[in-house]
Amino acid sequence: QVQLVESGGGLVQAGGSLRLSCAASSGIINSNVMAWFRQAPGKEREFVAVSRKTDGNTYYADSVKGRFTISRDNAKNTVYLTMNSLKPEDTAVYYCAASRYYSAYNSPSQYDYWGQGTQVTVSS
Repeated sequence: QVQLVESGGGLVQAGGSLRLSCAASSGIINSNVMAWFRQAPGKEREFVAVSRKTDGNTYYADSVKGRFTISRDNAKNTVYLTMNSLKPEDTAVYYCAASRYYSAYNSPSQYDYWGQGTQVTVSS
């Protein structure tokens, strides 16, 4: 059974940094696509970042571009989201997701596996 477990969330002041981790229970980390989404109170789940193994590319939502970085450590079966210059608008529950679909991008429906989420709160 595939499981993804997020960690690293917490409370941080605006302008600060945080690194989220997503540990996979299987080789799903080596699947074609790993991504991060987030969901703020009263909002729909939105795309944050994606890493494609097949083409080696990473893509980011415009709202986080230049501030967030997605990375993988295959040996540790873990994907990371490094967040810098955090803003109060970044406050949300962050979820990692995995897809076998090689061209998966920014739609939640493209992803097969999801973590439980980790809360990130950015204070002003």
